[in-house]
Amino acid sequence: MVLWVFGYGSLVWNPGFDFDESIIGFIKDHKRVFTVACIDHRGTPEHPARTLNLEPSEGAICWGVAYCIKGGPEKEKAAMRYLENRECEYDLKSHVDFYTEENALKPAVTGVLVFVSTPDKEVNRYYIGPAPLEDMARQIATASGPCGNSRDYLFSLQKALFAIGHEDDDVIELADEVRRVVAALQEMKVLGVQMALRTHLPSAAHLSPLAEAAAVMDSR
Repeated sequence: MVLWVFGYGSLVWNPGFDFDESIIGFIKDHKRVFTVACIDHRGTPEHPARTLNLEPSEGAICWGVAYCIKGGPEKEKAAMRYLENRECEYDLKSHVDFYTEENALKPAVTGVLVFVSTPDKEVNRYYIGPAPLEDMARQIATASGPCGNSRDYLFSLQKALFAIGHEDDDVIELADEVRRVVAALQEMKVLGVQMALRTHLPSAAHLSPLAEAAAVMDSR
């Protein structure tokens, strides 16, 4: 028996499990959406990050990577244990047809496993639903957790899709907006430090010139 898993998010650049083969390709009638909360990797319960889900969308295609795990039941079980722990926000396992650029009409692999989240806040506590672009960007720009910050996840996804030759316009738009928000926040931080120093506010009274320079450099 052979197990195939479709990666459309961080699995594209960091599968994290032992696999025997990988193929770049796509699934049909689905698109990426940032509608799932991440509270233990790149966010916290108090300030969740946003991570990916798949949403049905007629005519859409979602590029990614399919991973093949061979070697018997034990190897498959090990991969599934790892994936179920890592993909804990996703309460559904679906099976999809996977296509490649060479033949967009006939599936290269059928029954490929993909992790998705039920789009219902009452059923799945991790589902937070859609939001305006500006709100999502602000949330992603400021969230962080034990595995790093949320914006690096988005930027890594953008880079990974570029690397496989199939960028996602929605990902690019969101990443650009996050960069704009980060730049604005950094500018505000610099101005805040400068104003505090000029007016001798208590919050800045302890800052030495070296600390002031470090604060400015940290904000860039």
